[in-house]
Amino acid sequence: MSVFAAYFSDVVRESANVGQCRSDATLARRMFLCWLTLLLFTCVGIPSHGQTISEKKNEIELHSRRAQQYLQKRRSDLAIPELQTVVAIDPSNVGAQGNLGVLLFFQGKLADSIPHFRAALLGKPDLTKIQGLLGLAEVNTLDFDQGRKDLEASFPLIEDQKFKVQVGLELVSLYTQTGDLDDAASVLAKLRKAAPNDPEVLYAAYRTHTDLAGEAMLTLAIHAPESAQMHQMMAHEETREGKTNDAIADYRKAIAIDSHLPGVHFELAELLHTSPDMAVKKEAEQEYLLALKQNPRDEKLLCRLGEMDAQKGDFQKSFKEYSKAVKLQPGDADAKLGLAKTLIELNQADKALPLLQQTLQEDPTNAVAHYRLGTFYRKEGRMDDAKREIEIFKKLKDLKDKLRAQLKDLFIVPNEIHADEPDEK
Repeated sequence: MSVFAAYFSDVVRESANVGQCRSDATLARRMFLCWLTLLLFTCVGIPSHGQTISEKKNEIELHSRRAQQYLQKRRSDLAIPELQTVVAIDPSNVGAQGNLGVLLFFQGKLADSIPHFRAALLGKPDLTKIQGLLGLAEVNTLDFDQGRKDLEASFPLIEDQKFKVQVGLELVSLYTQTGDLDDAASVLAKLRKAAPNDPEVLYAAYRTHTDLAGEAMLTLAIHAPESAQMHQMMAHEETREGKTNDAIADYRKAIAIDSHLPGVHFELAELLHTSPDMAVKKEAEQEYLLALKQNPRDEKLLCRLGEMDAQKGDFQKSFKEYSKAVKLQPGDADAKLGLAKTLIELNQADKALPLLQQTLQEDPTNAVAHYRLGTFYRKEGRMDDAKREIEIFKKLKDLKDKLRAQLKDLFIVPNEIHADEPDEK
């Protein structure tokens, strides 16, 4: 019924009272226009005692027609009694039950909508959107267990993106409240595929993964407080807080306990490599080499070694390392950019061009790729192309600088690392 579809866009805007059922969010807003695609059914009569089939069908058609006329006038208050009459005559009428439940739901009468949703599902169990709405109504009338079951059943089958986000976020909230963080993370993984740029989804993912990290930290601290993993975890947190020297001390403690701990040499090397002290940088190189022995197929590690060898002017060695990294991970932009730069230094610019172009096809916002391509065009004498790429690079850089200025309070300045820093805290 197209008249219902037209009506729902208005009723969503008018149903601010629905939001009263949730103090922490605006439910009416998040319902949005997903119900424009709701499948509604024509009311069809069946026999009953005391009425002929024809009489009952005529009465149902009369009240259904009146309901549509009232909805055309945006008078849901008058349409609802007409649908109530239909379901009183024929309780098994799936269309009338579903339509009535939806109207009541969007008027904020969630408890009243529930029996009509259930009746519709009893007659036609595959009404995914109706079951999703039922779950939302149940949760917001504090029937959390049944609401969770209905949301879980409907969520995987919902195709409409906006409604999938609504149901998914409600499930995440339920899982978070009961401490089922793994289940919450699983739902969020699906939501990020369905709506990768939705701010509510992104924030929920941030909160959930932060909670998961905190839970893991606490569990590790309780069960293995002196383990190598505990010191590695502490080093991660200290690095995040800018306490680089404390982090280095914890990485070294972790290595002393277990020198084969996955990733520990690379992580320590990454910290040491940031130091302006050449003695510390030399130590970083040794840690990178130890990491390479542990994992010769780590493309990030190979990229770092390729970068260091390029800085030393050993472009042949850098070429081998970057080439291996690209072979291991063809989609790694850093590997392709490093290899392109090395090829240009080796006077093989014709081989570098496809790498730069591939990188920009995959990520047009890669500022470094635009800069490298601009310098390539300049060397080739293609000044107009060079100017275009450098201008794009400058725009992207300005955008990044503006973003950094907006988020300046979030950036932490790490401690400087020097060779004379003490190993112990």
